[in-house]
Amino acid sequence: MSLKIQHIVPEIQARLSGNPDIEITNVSIDSRSLQNNSGTLFFALSGQNNDAHSYIPDLIGKGVRNFVVNHIPKGLENKANFLEVNNTLQALQDFASYYRKSFHFPIIGITGSNGKTIVKEWLNFLLSPDYNIIRSPKSYNSQVGVPLSVISINEKHNLGIFEAGISTVHEMEKLEKIIQPTIGILTNIGSAHDEGFQNQEEKIKEKLYLFEHSEVLIYQKNTLVDSLIKPDIKTFSWSLDNKEASVHISQKSVAGKTQLTITYDKISFDAVIPFQDKASIENAINCLMAMLYLGYLPEIIQERIQLLYSVEMRLKVKNGINNTEIIDDSYSSDYQSLRIALDFLEQQKQYKKKTIILSDIFQSGLPTDDLYKRVSELIASNKIDRVIGVGEEIGTYSGSFKNIITYKNTDELIADFKNLNFANETILIKGARIFQFEKIASLLEEKTHETVLEINLNAISHNLNFFRSKLKPETKLMVMVKAFGYGSGGFEIAKLLEYHKVDYLGVAFADEGIALKSAGITLPIMVLNPENTSFGAIIEHNLEPEIYSIKGLRAFLKIAEQRNLQQFPIHIKLDTGMHRLGFQENDLPELIDTLRGTSYIQVKSILSHMATSDDLEHHDFAKSQIALFEKLSSRLMQELSIEPIRHILNTSGISNYPEAQYGMVRLGIGLYGISNDPSETKYLENVGTLKSIISQIRTIQSGESVGYGRRFMAQKETRIATIPIGYADGIPRSWGNQLGYVLIKNEKAPIVGSICMDMLMVDVSAIDCQEGDPVVIFGENPNVTYIAEKLGTIPYEILTGISHRVKRVFYRE
Repeated sequence: MSLKIQHIVPEIQARLSGNPDIEITNVSIDSRSLQNNSGTLFFALSGQNNDAHSYIPDLIGKGVRNFVVNHIPKGLENKANFLEVNNTLQALQDFASYYRKSFHFPIIGITGSNGKTIVKEWLNFLLSPDYNIIRSPKSYNSQVGVPLSVISINEKHNLGIFEAGISTVHEMEKLEKIIQPTIGILTNIGSAHDEGFQNQEEKIKEKLYLFEHSEVLIYQKNTLVDSLIKPDIKTFSWSLDNKEASVHISQKSVAGKTQLTITYDKISFDAVIPFQDKASIENAINCLMAMLYLGYLPEIIQERIQLLYSVEMRLKVKNGINNTEIIDDSYSSDYQSLRIALDFLEQQKQYKKKTIILSDIFQSGLPTDDLYKRVSELIASNKIDRVIGVGEEIGTYSGSFKNIITYKNTDELIADFKNLNFANETILIKGARIFQFEKIASLLEEKTHETVLEINLNAISHNLNFFRSKLKPETKLMVMVKAFGYGSGGFEIAKLLEYHKVDYLGVAFADEGIALKSAGITLPIMVLNPENTSFGAIIEHNLEPEIYSIKGLRAFLKIAEQRNLQQFPIHIKLDTGMHRLGFQENDLPELIDTLRGTSYIQVKSILSHMATSDDLEHHDFAKSQIALFEKLSSRLMQELSIEPIRHILNTSGISNYPEAQYGMVRLGIGLYGISNDPSETKYLENVGTLKSIISQIRTIQSGESVGYGRRFMAQKETRIATIPIGYADGIPRSWGNQLGYVLIKNEKAPIVGSICMDMLMVDVSAIDCQEGDPVVIFGENPNVTYIAEKLGTIPYEILTGISHRVKRVFYRE
């Protein structure tokens, strides 16, 4: 974002007091954000319980200079730029609408009562191999969340997916002006927020305003919806029973999954989704419809739709105490979502005995008597063994339920917790936010004290697509997964890359490639540093060796001849200045003579490695490497009459020397969110977050020491927390002794004393924390680039140094 205040003023109908020529680079409504700076435009929103105008003096003290306000706070008149408006929320929405008009790529707008977030997340997964997608974070679908989502668009995006939620009339018109969707999706219409509308018809009418100017509306054909859609809106409908729909779909259960048969425009094909509950089937079909409309071939739809996964953003499955399984759905309590949660319980149950902890039901749109009659019937039909009710209403209707115990509030349940004897059962926790059921979930969850490296697969996909956007359409892509995927894990990342259809994987040694092939990876895998003794295994597992010496070439040819191989792929490495591995110019005559005429092998590619692609001070040397590569590779190709793939660029080379893409490039550290260029880093997402917990907290007095060698001596009373991670886990000892820090409660806790083999100690005197609290070792803050700079090394060393004994946890947001 780069906008002048003078251009913003008329768009939000503001009165400016200050400099109109100031450049705005980001927008904020959160005074606590560490990203607030001199280029921030801060919207001072006012609500029932909070008025952001009161934070303006502190923000000015932190360097923020631009504010959208209802009024200028007294005494601050000339201390910042103020854009006065009648309503700061309306101004935020107007700004987002103005900003949205700067982009002209397709936008998918999603609304409905249920399924918006899931459809959004699934569409992101299904379409991300082909698009650089901007989407609403989590459930940012409100009057504030939508504009904040849209403002996050940047010039690298070429598809948007935004969800819009409303709770009453006249809200959707505002969101439509902000999202301006070109493609609309109407998901399931249920009972959520019914109380904000006179009837179902009014609610549907309001939701349909989102598609007022869309080129198409995707929805499940429905008589009531059909009657409310304006005639000028083009529709693309689906149905399980109505033959007049654009797409007809039939379904059947197959081995715990659902097989869909799709009939559309004289074609018919099957697709399997890994769900059987009604809600997931509807959501998956809406996604499938979007893919059809976007022109995806049936085989692509079939391949991707079967990989859909449960979105844990709302329903989370956790291990519980005493051999219990917890399904945590403590964020809302309405009738429709209860149905979905019970379906989910049935699909996911680990134990036969089923318990539900249920609060009063809100947002049902039903008379209370009718509501609890339906709820009791629903629970009975799902064969729930035990009901624990919390709230005045459900207590009043306890006679409608079998085997129920009720409490007036959450605290009363917690006081009686030990008497409930939770064991060997699956427990659904379903409650409205005001009941604070997270307290119950915390009591039920199994307490595991472990250090984990969390790997964000969404971020890997994002970073992959970022670098792909820099490539010519014909340029192939090899992704390096050597060194255990730069410390992040091999197979899981390789599987994701295979899904994204990269052309090659690169590993350092044969055993890494063998492990991937044995685990089912089918992509071609190049082994960059093969030892002669590994050639037999390389051939056996269909790996492709890099050959960098005459000795190695002859050794491989000998085995190839013994096994009577034909056109087995190899890769020729040229040394153009790195002086590490590879054939030099004076080796070429012998190399050509050795290769000429043999049918045992095929030169699949010719490659070299740049020594200074990340350092523009050595630009001339890098250019000389490219020129020499061009010369040597061309000679090989000409004298051998071959046309192999050529590649010399690594991650930094992709960005700094795009003219040398040749037939393929090799993406390495950039996939993991790291770049040597700060201007590029802001477009990448953090992939790995190393987390642990506080094992113990103690208070030491002045003059007492911490750790081996007494390298930390307390100057005053100090609270020390011990974290169960050390240099055996990959944390450099040099990061200790108050050079480094960890993050606890979003605050820095300096590492004190020497880092031990299995533990490190931090000063938490200024942090309100307790034993068991989570600790971030690295992630967004501190990031591995920062740590590497402080230690005088490179991020590669930090990432690859994380021990295999640290558990890797892979997730999608």
